[in-house]
Amino acid sequence: MAAPGTAPISVDIEFSSAAGGVDTHALLTGMLRAAEQISDLIFSPGRPPQVEVLGQLIPLHAPGIRNLTPDDTRRIAADLIGNNKQAISMLREQGSTDISYGMPGLARFRVNVFIQRGSCAIVMRVIPTVIPTFEQLGLPRELANVASLSDGIVLVGGARGSGKSSTLAALLDSINQQQTCHCITIEDPIEFLHSHKRATVHQRELHSDAPNFVQALRAALRQAPRVILVSELRDRETTEMVIEAAETGHVVLSSLNTVDVAKTIHRLVTLFPASEQTQVYSRLAKTLRYVVCQRLIPRQDKTGRVAAFELLKGTPRVRECLDNALPAESLQQHISQGATDGMQDFDTHILNLARAGIVDSDTALAHATNPAQLRHALEQA
Repeated sequence: MAAPGTAPISVDIEFSSAAGGVDTHALLTGMLRAAEQISDLIFSPGRPPQVEVLGQLIPLHAPGIRNLTPDDTRRIAADLIGNNKQAISMLREQGSTDISYGMPGLARFRVNVFIQRGSCAIVMRVIPTVIPTFEQLGLPRELANVASLSDGIVLVGGARGSGKSSTLAALLDSINQQQTCHCITIEDPIEFLHSHKRATVHQRELHSDAPNFVQALRAALRQAPRVILVSELRDRETTEMVIEAAETGHVVLSSLNTVDVAKTIHRLVTLFPASEQTQVYSRLAKTLRYVVCQRLIPRQDKTGRVAAFELLKGTPRVRECLDNALPAESLQQHISQGATDGMQDFDTHILNLARAGIVDSDTALAHATNPAQLRHALEQA
């Protein structure tokens, strides 16, 4: 395969004359087979179909493949959305919509269709068909204790595309394997499919199974779950209900788009008005069990990316810090000094990856929280 971003990838795609072009199913199949470690498929007017490999966009080449027209992307979007009336309505009214799309035996996708310059563009995130394990993801061992929680909130933070959904799926699967309980997920859209193991798992997708997170959460509290997974916290009302669920004896798993643990908590609190934030800190002190954040870092051997993790555990010292709404620096200090409790900070994990030769020093510094401090530590190695 050519180096990412330097040359197109040739693919073998069969044409469907009935469709007036490339059949959408055949196109997706050909794109998925074009390279290993594809994370996204992208369709944009004025560009050929593209795949993202290790963070680089690569155009596809095949006989007859040309730059996509607005009619091409509109047709592909229509094939993906099908007769999902709510998705069609959202696309018309809000300019974008999220759906899930499956190709049995081949792949599942999280799909975002959106309007730009009056035409459709599409991004399809490839979802692994098998739920990853803790070992495959490299998750901190301390997170194995999530399966034995009786209540509380577990948050997963990270940038978009950093693997938060995979981590949430692994956490829920761990509970599913170890506990005989009822689990409900509320997702937008459903990504990983969870089968019943020891637990009974019901998965609800926004727009097809429930109109929004808030109504789905209200219903969930009447459906006798012990564990609730909310795919993302986006607003104050949803967050309020998540905290309330944790306060009333539920384990709640969710995610936010953030860069580290301190900013995850700050983002959560600032969803509320300033007059309520002190009380929110106090409620989190009682309900927050773990916050794990992740960053994907390119491997030195160019074979993919490795995840670096930062982990906060709700120890008595952390609870006191939250209860007193102490600044982020105090929270970061507890993380850095909490190794004996299973906690870890980003820079220590990145330093260990660099010392093991998994990432090079320049890449490590580029992804560090405190590059100057990490540089000093690398020089001491």
